[in-house]
Amino acid sequence: MMKVLLTGFEPFGGYPINPSQLLIQSLPDQYLGMTLVKQILPVHHKQGPQKMLTFLKSHQPDAVIAFGLASGRAQISLERVALNLLDFSIADNAGVFVENQPVVPNGPTAYFSTLPLQAMQVALTAEGISSELSLSAGAYLCNQVFYTLMHEIASQDLSTPAGFIHLPNTPEQAAQSTTPIPSLHLEVHIQAAYILISQLGSLN
Repeated sequence: MMKVLLTGFEPFGGYPINPSQLLIQSLPDQYLGMTLVKQILPVHHKQGPQKMLTFLKSHQPDAVIAFGLASGRAQISLERVALNLLDFSIADNAGVFVENQPVVPNGPTAYFSTLPLQAMQVALTAEGISSELSLSAGAYLCNQVFYTLMHEIASQDLSTPAGFIHLPNTPEQAAQSTTPIPSLHLEVHIQAAYILISQLGSLN
């Protein structure tokens, strides 16, 4: 049975919720014959990446989809590239800023997602869910976890398909903002996750 590791993040940036956490907590343990291993990562410059490595080693999944929040984005973002760059725009939940530092010293400049992103986008569009192929996951914790994940897979010579998906805010978060920001209902996030996971079946 195919095993898929799915991760989200705890709340950060002053929001009491994080749609990636709510999404992970809403998914079942099995779907389409696949076992779904669901974990939440801390928004912490050291503990977040370390937890991802721990989950990767302990669960030995056949595929990994990491989810996170991209506040202000209007579409689900299928991230193409993880950059070897940390340049935080806000502090993490420990109050730490990291500026202009590599994720892995002397590591490759970038890694490409190995998820079937084009097929995922086609499937989302077919169900009326708006998405984009985004160039990179930025330079915050999401990118750090994405890069750490891909670097470990490459370093261990694994064939595990893996990548990162950014989610828009929920309407509840948008209502708390002092400026208008786009949002997407949690139910749509969940529907999108099922579609994304279904595309992994062809990789087995």
